[in-house]
Amino acid sequence: MALTEVSGAPGYPWAPDLAGSIIELTVESELLVGNPLGDPVRRPLYVYLPPGVKGSRTGLPSVFVIQGFTGQVDMWKARNAFEPTIFERMDAMFVSGDCPPGVIVYVDAWTSYGGSQFINSTSTGPYMDYLCDEVVPFIDERFGTLPSRDHRAIAGKSSGGYGAMMVPMKRPDTFGALASHAGDALFETCYLRDFPRAARALRDDWEGSYEKFFAELRAADRFEGRFHDPLDVYAMAACYTPDPDDPPKAILPFEIETGKLVIDVWERWLEWDPVRMAPAHGEALASMRRIYLDAGRRDEFFLDLGAQAFSAELKALDVDHTLELFDGGHFGLSYRYPGAIRELLLAIAEER
Repeated sequence: MALTEVSGAPGYPWAPDLAGSIIELTVESELLVGNPLGDPVRRPLYVYLPPGVKGSRTGLPSVFVIQGFTGQVDMWKARNAFEPTIFERMDAMFVSGDCPPGVIVYVDAWTSYGGSQFINSTSTGPYMDYLCDEVVPFIDERFGTLPSRDHRAIAGKSSGGYGAMMVPMKRPDTFGALASHAGDALFETCYLRDFPRAARALRDDWEGSYEKFFAELRAADRFEGRFHDPLDVYAMAACYTPDPDDPPKAILPFEIETGKLVIDVWERWLEWDPVRMAPAHGEALASMRRIYLDAGRRDEFFLDLGAQAFSAELKALDVDHTLELFDGGHFGLSYRYPGAIRELLLAIAEER
């Protein structure tokens, strides 16, 4: 018996041949130069081209997929047991023939705090501008995608779902459709409970000091679960309430010593809540060609309630949208992406 070397990919479940293609690019941002955290200005950017699309002049609509908290773009390559990767799921959707072709762009907005919330922040950097004013025009130029907000959509989960709701409200000139999977919303249900847990963790493990916390986190050779709550709270504060006098630090919405809420800081957080943002951005939301919302009924961060609250605001504004609550939690939701992206492409592929 002998082992024989053969050519070609080994096939599923390792590396099946795709009908479309994945292009892995490295881009360099001018806007991220000098960012307060000193994070890289060179970023990976992944682009999926559907079957039959080669070359650089696609003439197709585009969907920009943004990642959740602590996510980075190369994580899209990961495979869960007995499941296809997100790229394989997308490829199968296009092969099925019931979805219009489109260019799918996977954007990296990671920071050393774990995420950017896709907000311009004096503590993390101008990540909304990076997305809208650098990545989007680059894709239009590099791949010849349709250079109109009516043919451009954004999608994401969790913090990415937050960005998918928030960015089109702030920048309706850039995106004309959105899909949010369990996006951060209704902040009192998804964030408030984390404050006492972070305060307790800081007290018990780091002597009530974020300096000691970050020193241990940076020196750690693995990311332990006990790091999550203090990091998540600080990262969100760096986005919603950055310290303008001491970048890249953040102003916390609670007292570390007691966990007591600091009302005026918390109220500044609430200004970034999509549920509370919606009434002031009704015109932008009404201009969306498709708004797709979903969440698991057992979401561990209660983002199903956030999706319902955002939907209620849209209904009050008479903004057309859909909301689907499904049986599940917050994790393992990559199977939800193809259906949402199909809905977006059906909307943005049409001429107005």
